[in-house]
Amino acid sequence: MSGPLTGVRIIELAGLGAAPFAAMLLADMGADVLRLERGDPDAPQETTWDVLNRSRPSVAIDLKNDAGRALVLELCASADIFLEGFRPGVTERLGLGPADVRAVNPRLVYGRMTGWGQEGPLSQRAGHDINYIAVSGALWPVGRRGEAPVPPLNYVGDFGGGALYLALGVVAALVHARAIGQGQVVDAAMVDGSASMTAMTHALTAAGFWLDERGTNILDTGAPFYDVYETSDGGFVAVGAIESKFYENLVDGLGLAGELAAQMDREAWPETRRRFAEVFLTRSRDEWTAKFEGVDACVSPVLSPSEAPTHPYNEARRVYVHDGAVQPHPAPRFSGTPSAISRPPQRAGSGTRDGLAAWGINDERQAALRVAGAFG
Repeated sequence: MSGPLTGVRIIELAGLGAAPFAAMLLADMGADVLRLERGDPDAPQETTWDVLNRSRPSVAIDLKNDAGRALVLELCASADIFLEGFRPGVTERLGLGPADVRAVNPRLVYGRMTGWGQEGPLSQRAGHDINYIAVSGALWPVGRRGEAPVPPLNYVGDFGGGALYLALGVVAALVHARAIGQGQVVDAAMVDGSASMTAMTHALTAAGFWLDERGTNILDTGAPFYDVYETSDGGFVAVGAIESKFYENLVDGLGLAGELAAQMDREAWPETRRRFAEVFLTRSRDEWTAKFEGVDACVSPVLSPSEAPTHPYNEARRVYVHDGAVQPHPAPRFSGTPSAISRPPQRAGSGTRDGLAAWGINDERQAALRVAGAFG
């Protein structure tokens, strides 16, 4: 491992979505992550489809077994970070809550991933990304005027407002723990994180530049120069010509110079949009891409997830890699300590033997743990 987190040890209690993505990011950056989950300790190390589980071994564990729970606490003694994504109170009932693990390692950073947070009137309620971003105010602005909000998949709550804030939080807490010798609990709630991501919207609203009506502002499809347009072949191009010089290049490229009202004339936006849409329908997506090649007009082809890995730009920069399955390259990029996919995602439990051995649990000890039912 060569990433900037090489030497950092992390225990991950396996979950779904956001917490595994945070663990993947940290593992890609070189952290030694043990993913603990239900699995078969004798499973072959075959590549699976779930790329969120890459770069770390999967260790079979039964958290309700006394020997399994004791093993987790033993591993925590030499860990830097602990990650879990259960409902509040679950790990406490398992005997693996913050007080339990920090009793054996006061320096440990305990990262908790939930939708609603560890406390509050909704903390025990079920929910998904769409519910968390609805309450945080992040869902409301996404969509067109006069239409319902559009769920932006689960990018904003699970991954943006959840996993990224969890990863940032535990790394920040680790820096603090190493400075003073004392860990802390990091409460990463998707409501909190997605609300944090609306900071600029709130700033623009306070300044009088953003209207609460969906689809009427510069960045929410209200402006004709920041939108998606269909092309003659059924494809789409994305336009983001906000600055005046880019807007002029866009209008020139569309052959509309001198025909349109001023860029920021809001009353003229519907007519400008109509003309943009009319012109974009005269050529295919790739023809428009070629037309604006080398021109700073902020025009890009809209690529499907299956197309993106083979786009020339993405290939040149290796934005995607082919390692058992097509998947995104680790991000961000470090000049001196590059991140890497250290292993493909593998079957649950298949990394038990080598994963535990790397943390000092030898074969003899593993045999005793197996007999005690620690691996399930």
